[in-house]
Amino acid sequence: MSILVDFSYHKPKALDEALGLLSRFNGRARLLAGGTDLVCGLRGEQPDLEAVIDLKGLPGLDGITQVDQVLRIGALATFTELAESPLVRQHAPLLVDAALQMGSMGIRNRATLVGNLCSAVPCCDGAPPLLAMDGRLLLTGPSGRRSLPIHDWFLGPRRTALQSGELVLGLEVPLLGAQGAAYVKLGRTCGQDLAQVAVALLALPGGTFRVSFGAVAPRPLRGVRTEQLLSGGPRDAQHLASVAQVAREEVSPIDDVRASKAYRLHMTGVMVQRAVAVALERLEGRGPALGTTLI
Repeated sequence: MSILVDFSYHKPKALDEALGLLSRFNGRARLLAGGTDLVCGLRGEQPDLEAVIDLKGLPGLDGITQVDQVLRIGALATFTELAESPLVRQHAPLLVDAALQMGSMGIRNRATLVGNLCSAVPCCDGAPPLLAMDGRLLLTGPSGRRSLPIHDWFLGPRRTALQSGELVLGLEVPLLGAQGAAYVKLGRTCGQDLAQVAVALLALPGGTFRVSFGAVAPRPLRGVRTEQLLSGGPRDAQHLASVAQVAREEVSPIDDVRASKAYRLHMTGVMVQRAVAVALERLEGRGPALGTTLI
């Protein structure tokens, strides 16, 4: 693959050095973590790009740890690390389910969850699980450190709330206790593909559910009305059909080269119902293994 953009390359050894480079290039630098999205972009014209700042190996940005009732995921944690982490499997199985369905093994070995969120494409696999789990991004920049709910992160296709000179340190995910998780992803093939529709669903004790969607709106979104109707309701076919209809009303898909609007709307309802069934099975300690394709 040819790189068509002329830029300088920097590999800072400390966080302050990375922030200094961001300030120096003032919006004309890109951050490199896994690079699976960034490097592809270097094949095209990027007139405002002057520098690439490589964050790999930067102290404090790696690792997955539990601190009190929070799971902390560093900005350099890859999808493979998520899928293989006992902590994530125990406390955030929805992330494991999504991670195992993201890209190919080679991509998962490089791509980071934070980088996936920073790409902010509507079909990014990391967003729906984190929306359902009320995750937060940890940011640092010229004004110091701040914590931002993921619900406020996505502003539109490839647009985020990241401010000038800021970078993402990692994520925090609150521990939810017992849960049944299901990430249902529709693609054009049974292998590596972007989502045409994605549904992330958590079944919690007491009949409570959390639902979020990807690839069916300008940005990933939480299905508030869907989960309200689903939570506490019966599990009969008539009620689930009503839930599916509400889910279709909450999303706003488009026609594109990967799927039609009508197909995406139909499959959103189908996938919500399938996610409910599998999440309830997993809540009871049975059901298909995480990462199993459900559609």
